[in-house]
Amino acid sequence: MKNLVIVESPTKAKTLSKFLGSGYQIIASMGHVRDLPRGEFGVDVKNDFVPKYVIPKEKIKMVNGLAKQAAEAEKLWLATDPDREGEAIAWNLLQVIRDKGKVKSPDYKRVVFHEITESAVKESFDHPREIDGDLVEAQQARRVLDRLVGYKLSPLLWKKVKSRLSAGRVQSVALKLIVDREREIEAFKSEEYWLIDLILESQRVKGPESKSQEFTAALSKIEGKKAEIKNQKQADEISHDLEKAKFSVLEVKTKDVKKYPNPPFTTSTLQQTAATRHGFTAKRTMRIAQNLYEEGLITYMRTDSVNLAQSAVSSVRKLIEKEFGGKYLPQVPRKYKARSRLAQEAHEAIRPTNIQVTSNKLQVTSNDEKKLYDLIWKRTVVCQMAEAIVAETSLLVLGQGKKKYIAKASGQKVKFAGWYRVYDKMPIKEQTLPDLAKNDPLDLKNLEKIQKFTEPPPRFTEATLIRELEKNDIGRPSTYAPIISTLYERTYIERQEGAKIVPTPVGKTTVDFLVANFPEVVDVTFTAQMENNLDLIAQGQKTLPASLENFWEPFEKQVEKVAEEAEKMKIEVEETDQKCEKCGKMMVIRYGRFGKFLACSGFPDCKNTKPLVEETGLTCPEDGGNIVMRKTRKGKTFWGCSNWPECKYASWTKPKGSPAPA
Repeated sequence: MKNLVIVESPTKAKTLSKFLGSGYQIIASMGHVRDLPRGEFGVDVKNDFVPKYVIPKEKIKMVNGLAKQAAEAEKLWLATDPDREGEAIAWNLLQVIRDKGKVKSPDYKRVVFHEITESAVKESFDHPREIDGDLVEAQQARRVLDRLVGYKLSPLLWKKVKSRLSAGRVQSVALKLIVDREREIEAFKSEEYWLIDLILESQRVKGPESKSQEFTAALSKIEGKKAEIKNQKQADEISHDLEKAKFSVLEVKTKDVKKYPNPPFTTSTLQQTAATRHGFTAKRTMRIAQNLYEEGLITYMRTDSVNLAQSAVSSVRKLIEKEFGGKYLPQVPRKYKARSRLAQEAHEAIRPTNIQVTSNKLQVTSNDEKKLYDLIWKRTVVCQMAEAIVAETSLLVLGQGKKKYIAKASGQKVKFAGWYRVYDKMPIKEQTLPDLAKNDPLDLKNLEKIQKFTEPPPRFTEATLIRELEKNDIGRPSTYAPIISTLYERTYIERQEGAKIVPTPVGKTTVDFLVANFPEVVDVTFTAQMENNLDLIAQGQKTLPASLENFWEPFEKQVEKVAEEAEKMKIEVEETDQKCEKCGKMMVIRYGRFGKFLACSGFPDCKNTKPLVEETGLTCPEDGGNIVMRKTRKGKTFWGCSNWPECKYASWTKPKGSPAPA
């Protein structure tokens, strides 16, 4: 065998085989081949934090076979992904091949491509490089730092909070953001206020056409001050005066506003948009994107860059001119600036590898893949299109009663669609105001009083949490999805009302413990600085020991102190109205490895537990019973009939149906 190519996955191997000839054998390592040991610390903190790598038991057989094949090859090509994780996999592959294959210095080359297309693959094989030691060290630093925090803090949480918990360097900060938001909501005191809308019409047009001249203006000022209406009595008094007032146009302003397209997708913006448009979790989005990348349909999906290759920009511009016409094409290609100064500008944003392939031409079996690809395709096209032009009108209405009132109305109309043309649904809602001029008299047709209450800040969704993490420089493209998944798996958070994220009592207690004893670990600024240090290591401007030594010594001392002095935390439990059938005490809701369950409040004297069944208010389509939400032993949610086992109805998706009988 002359050439052996090693990649991470069988799908990637299959796609690569289309472009490399029979002289290349391609095999998959199935991800990492070495890692820190599971049952021991695995970091030599006294000697520059050198990690101790081992081959996981389940991979030994595969690694032995891989090393044997590599030893027999004339040349080894390491074609793992083009990021820190990929570089570390390549480096570890080289180490196990040298060790297991008894080859001191195999003839290897590192090949990197950001898209799995024929031209990109051949270009990378024509211009291979060595393994980038700085990228490997940056990945090692992240892994070691996470081990230092997790390995030392997790046993403390088992002892002081609850068994089977974990503390992650980045996940703990994310959890604190969620808990802090929840406590803002809990502490929020809602206040009543009222809005008044005026339905007006121009006196210039009467008869059948008058309805088209109606418009709504919101009361904004009373006697020159902001209209603040705090109760119904005030609203009634103001409304009574408005009903007798005379109205006219005070001011009309119309201006053309340019609406510019968004930049192409990064990892975080793709995850946010997929969550908002299709309800995808970050984990699901990355799984779909990984498939699209390995099938050669999109560029690499872990990136914080908004750059596009010049060749890609040229292809997009040609498509725009052909499909939409020259007026939709800016004279100069658009360029976008990355949000972070540490973004990897050498990489590309996420884009289709062939812009001529639309989602309806995809040869894929998954509808999810089509949906995600369509988002990426459209975002790539619009980022190079002409801006839309929207005529925005602002109208001020003067009302003269016992007091002087000003109301505001606004309208917008698309004059030139520009990049809006790509989307099936117009990104803005058009609202046309009547053609009015200053001093035009107006008639009050109706008046609406609307009672409102101030609302607390919204709970995080996955999309808004990722946005917050990125804004604060917490985590990187490869970590957003694993961070959120881990928080769910550890039952620190749960979903409510669809996409809203809510901390569990376990999550709140864990944050309280960390804030009290390890404030730096959950400090946003400190964590962001550590992330920046890892980026500087990747750029060769810092080293692993220098980044960790100032953190480790005081952290280790604090762990020892807390282990001896801190008291065990008490987790609040949610009471229910159900009695324990074994001892008669009330049942409470607790959180276990697979989520919520019912447990006797008399624990440990009474150890009775049973699954928590949550009512949905829906009727079973088979026997008319109530549909309830349950969980499997592995924690997966499903919906079934409350009359089980007599009725066997069950569904992995929430059924749509009529309300259950009262």
